[in-house]
Amino acid sequence: MDESPADTPAVTDGAPESAAPAGSGSVPGATASGGRPALAVALALIAGCVVAGDQFTKYLAVRDLAENVPVTVVAGWLQLRLIRNPGAAFSLATGSTWIFTIIATVVSLVIVRVSRQLGSRWWAVALGLLLGGAVGNLIDRLTRAPGFGRGHVIDFIEYLRFPFIDFPVFNVADSCITTAAVLIALLGLRGIAVDGSRTAG
Repeated sequence: MDESPADTPAVTDGAPESAAPAGSGSVPGATASGGRPALAVALALIAGCVVAGDQFTKYLAVRDLAENVPVTVVAGWLQLRLIRNPGAAFSLATGSTWIFTIIATVVSLVIVRVSRQLGSRWWAVALGLLLGGAVGNLIDRLTRAPGFGRGHVIDFIEYLRFPFIDFPVFNVADSCITTAAVLIALLGLRGIAVDGSRTAG
């Protein structure tokens, strides 16, 4: 008995279409694995810009400001005051320069390693800011007086009215480190991993 054409399954030329899973839970800012090299490059560019901006502004501060003599920028709100900080960001833990030199070096190496797994644009931004800030202050600790690994970091930006806080003097690197910390916290709260995946819950 002859089969009619209607009884024969239709065959299409070429490979079958692959169905994209609907509602696959894509993460805003996430990138396919093929985009990871580009994200690593973006991270490096952001870090490079932070380091360049940080070191240039420190150069200007050392050149144009007298140490510990305030210069008003916005009366009652913002001023420039050059200090040499032997501690961590925002003049914290002074006298522990060697410890923070080691920590900054380790953090920088870890970020470089993690950059191979990048799958999120926002993580690239956060880690680029963190790496740039860490390296910016590390350069001071390695190259400035009183000596290698013990150099004092140049701070020169001072807010005069910050709610409930006697805000310490800081620099561009410090502000980038703080911004990175806020971004990383937000990404963690949203459950977005470095590779762009979203964790359950």
